[in-house]
Amino acid sequence: MKKLLSQTAVVAITMAFAGEALATEWNVSLWGKRRAFTEHVEKLAELVSEKTGGEFTLNISYGGLSKNRENLDGISIGAFEMAQFCAGYHRDKNPSITVLELPFLGVTSLEQEVELSMAVYNHPATVDDLARWNATLLMPSPLPQYNIVGAGDAPSTLADFEGMTVRATGGIGKAMEAIGAVPTSTTASEVRQAMDGGIVEAVSFAPHAHMSFGTIENATWWTTNLNPGTVNCPVVANTDALAALSYDHRDALLSSMDEALDHYIANYNGATMDAWGPALDERGIARVRFSDDEIAAFKAAAAAPAAAAWIEENTARGLPAQELYDMVTGMIAGGS
Repeated sequence: MKKLLSQTAVVAITMAFAGEALATEWNVSLWGKRRAFTEHVEKLAELVSEKTGGEFTLNISYGGLSKNRENLDGISIGAFEMAQFCAGYHRDKNPSITVLELPFLGVTSLEQEVELSMAVYNHPATVDDLARWNATLLMPSPLPQYNIVGAGDAPSTLADFEGMTVRATGGIGKAMEAIGAVPTSTTASEVRQAMDGGIVEAVSFAPHAHMSFGTIENATWWTTNLNPGTVNCPVVANTDALAALSYDHRDALLSSMDEALDHYIANYNGATMDAWGPALDERGIARVRFSDDEIAAFKAAAAAPAAAAWIEENTARGLPAQELYDMVTGMIAGGS
């Protein structure tokens, strides 16, 4: 009888250790707070846990693991297994995906943004580019066209941006520079303080970020139709950590991304945009709309020069820059 109990105990202990070995926890580095921009990661965590019976969990941290500009570095050394970052934070570290941040590409929907992003992410040159950081691109964080919130006198023409300090990164910053503004790259987490302190006079963001980071609290105006472009902010995994997952856990992760993105888009197009108009109205923020002629002149001044400069710079880096640019613009022209 004692022998039987001993054997049973051994089996129980063995099973316990086996169960422990099956459990996987990933740390995920985000920043700010939970908002529309992070809903696909939150949904991904929920789906992965459900599909694996809690054996695979994503532990999401908002700023507790790394600064947002250092997330790619953290991924490269395995400080955490998953992270979100924006290409414009460090263009030299991820030049391939900055093609998606060029001004006036003409993207019309979040769905199209996802399709374009995944095409670029899956291009061999992009895979190799991010492999330098031991990073595998998983999914984008699709954002609508950016527009600008500012304090003080509202611009009535594009000429009024001359000399204005505007928080704008990537291609949007280049576009604003083309009309005489002075772009700065203040991080999202610091932008409210910069605006309140007069370091920047205006901020370029998507609607959710204007609400989340408080730029509308002291703002007096909002541009409705500048639409100079957007930023590209992927979710990435540490490549070694991804390879080390069991088949079932890796399948649970990768098979959940489409549903996570669908949830993100539905939330953004619904709850987020439904809240945007009332948020402006409650604060008495004036809506500024520029004429079609001025927008056309803005595009002419910014789009072609920025694209030419991007192609030249990144061809010199050894990237197939023209090929990437032609792929993106071709998909847009084809109505993808």
